[in-house]
Amino acid sequence: MFTCATGALGDNQRTMIGIVSRFVVLAALFCFGTAASAAARVEHVFIISIDGGKPEGIQHSKMPVLQKLVKEGACTWLAQTINPSLTLPAHTSMLTGVPMEKHGVTWNNWSPSNGLVSVPTVFTAARQAGLSTAMFVGKEKFRHFLQPNTVDEFWYDAANAVVVMKSDSGGKVVKKEGNIFAIQVATNAAGYIIKNKPNLCFIHFTDTDTIGHEFGWDTPEQLKAFAETDVALGIIQKAIRKAGIARQSVIIISADHGGHGKGHSQGTPEDKTIPWIAWGQGVRKRFTITDSVGTCDTAATALWLLGVQPIAAMDGTPVISAFK
Repeated sequence: MFTCATGALGDNQRTMIGIVSRFVVLAALFCFGTAASAAARVEHVFIISIDGGKPEGIQHSKMPVLQKLVKEGACTWLAQTINPSLTLPAHTSMLTGVPMEKHGVTWNNWSPSNGLVSVPTVFTAARQAGLSTAMFVGKEKFRHFLQPNTVDEFWYDAANAVVVMKSDSGGKVVKKEGNIFAIQVATNAAGYIIKNKPNLCFIHFTDTDTIGHEFGWDTPEQLKAFAETDVALGIIQKAIRKAGIARQSVIIISADHGGHGKGHSQGTPEDKTIPWIAWGQGVRKRFTITDSVGTCDTAATALWLLGVQPIAAMDGTPVISAFK
């Protein structure tokens, strides 16, 4: 089982750390919201989403790469996503820092007639600050993020997508969706990372969601999918090292939702609870994040790390306690 360790701290010490961290967060948020720009804490941020990444499934799977990242970084297994916990709306909150009521993405499929995400994304802010951006995804619906001149590289290999039938709720209403599995996504992302060294890169692994809809969450089949995803994580981490940017990078690993049965949209704790893991430059080692973390905080943390001011106000706040 994976654990987030804080070391040999007593209850009083943990309480004092919690109080201090709250003051640090308040001070940092003041600067985050008022400064035109801030010094970058790192040069590269990689946001990796494990679609359907229920914490219990991760902890019960063979994921040595992720386990090592947890041991060397900061984590919580109690972060929360939005409700309803659907892939496209949740990822929109993850990458804009605002809830569904503000970003307006209520659908969950590639629907060109719905247009693009209408609020600024992390890619919008990063490109406006002169940084390079990239997205490597396993589902075509992420095309809704392609606001003009915001994403330098978008990869979704439709020709090699596997068409699957799924239901968000696990019920009788099903839809077709093209999925590209994690190792293929990671392989393409790795080549780009080594050559281009993007400042902000989003990588989406869909295996555990695809298998969860077919066989169920917490099944042997899904645990195998988590193991495959771990191989993909290893490919990404190796690429970051090979690019020579590991010492200037932070990896944030999270999920859009958990799941139970064969669905994930019923608002249960199993559906809404997600992991949030940070690894890399300036991240506290073997640290358990005790602050409340929501999916909107991922966008805020990524921009805070890159020293980029959000274009519009975010509901999310940087998870500052995870960093030294």
